[in-house]
Amino acid sequence: MPPVPSPTEALETRNVSKFFGDLPALRGLTLRIEPGDSVLLYGPNGAGKTTLLRTLAALCRPDEGEVLFSGRSLRHDSQTAKAAIGFVSHASYLYAELTGRENLRFFGRLYGLSQLDVQVDRALDLFAVRHRADELVRNLSRGLQQRMTLARAMLHDPSFLLLDEPFTGLDADSASHLERLLTRLPAEGKALVFSTHNYDQGAAIARRLVALEKGRIKYDGPLDRTPEPILTAVRALS
Repeated sequence: MPPVPSPTEALETRNVSKFFGDLPALRGLTLRIEPGDSVLLYGPNGAGKTTLLRTLAALCRPDEGEVLFSGRSLRHDSQTAKAAIGFVSHASYLYAELTGRENLRFFGRLYGLSQLDVQVDRALDLFAVRHRADELVRNLSRGLQQRMTLARAMLHDPSFLLLDEPFTGLDADSASHLERLLTRLPAEGKALVFSTHNYDQGAAIARRLVALEKGRIKYDGPLDRTPEPILTAVRALS
C-alpha cells in the first residue's frame, strides 16, 4: 500500500488570473484540492480547463494571484509540488526517438527513483504496455502513446494526479481499465483532477464537479448534488 499523503498537503489557487494577450483564460479563480478529492473539471472549449490544470501543475505561471502547495507559493518552491504531481496533457512529453522504457527510465532518473527498473516495470504493467516498451515511441499508435504517457505520469507514485482529456486515443478496453484505476485512487489517499468531453464518463468516476465558464468557476461542489440548471448546461456540452 503506498503511503497516504499528509492531511496538510493541498494544491490550491487563490484569486488566480491568467491572460494570453488581452484574452483572459482564468479570472480570479480560487480552488482547493486535498488528498482524497476526485474532481471532474467540466466546461465548454475555452472555459480554462487546460490552463487551470497547467497552472496547478506549475507549468503555467499566473499573472495575478497565487498557486500554493501545502501552503507554500509555487513562485518560491515549485520542485516540491512537481515531485508530488503526475500530469497528463495534450502533449505526451515523451521523446519520439527513444523507446517507451527509455523514456520512463529518463523520467525516473529525474525523479531520483531508487528502484528504477522495478518502478518502470510497475508503471508499464499498470497500463499493459510492457510488451511494447522496447519500441520507439514514434512507431506506437496514438492509443499506445497515450497509455505510455499515463505510465509516465504514474511512474513516481504521485499523490496528486492532474489529467487533461486522459481518455483521448484509448480503445474501449483501455478506457475501462483507466476508469477503474481512477475510481480507486481517492481510497488510496490520492487526489484526482481531470477533464473529459464525455460528462457521463467523468461523472462515473468523480465525486466533485468543478464547472468552468469563461475562466470562472460556475459551480464547485458534490457531483451528486449539482443544481439542475448547472447539470442541464453541462450535459448539453457532452
